[in-house]
Amino acid sequence: MASNTNSLNNYNQENCSSWTVLQNKRFEKALVFYNKDTKDRWQNIANVVGDKSAEEIERHYQILVEDIEKIESGLIPIPEYNSTTISTHVDEEQRILKYLTLN
Repeated sequence: MASNTNSLNNYNQENCSSWTVLQNKRFEKALVFYNKDTKDRWQNIANVVGDKSAEEIERHYQILVEDIEKIESGLIPIPEYNSTTISTHVDEEQRILKYLTLN
C-alpha cells in the first residue's frame, strides 16, 4: 500500500506542480465537452488547456484514470482538501472560464 501512496505522491509532485489549477479545470471541462468519440480529442483538449501538447494531455488523462481506479478499489484514500483554498481558486477559475469558449 505504501508503494501505491508513493506512486500518487510522485505523480502529485511531478505533474501537479507543472499543471496550474486553471489548466486542470480547463482539462476537466474539456474532457466533458470532447468525449471519447471526438476526432482529435487530445489535440482539441490541448488547445483548450493551453501550453500542453496532445501527448501531455493524454498522459494526464491516463494518470487520472489510474488514480481513480486506485481510489475506488481502496488502495489509496480519498485526499482531503482545504475548502477555503479550493473555493478561492474556484471563484477565480469560474470568472476566467466564463470567458473561455470551446472551439
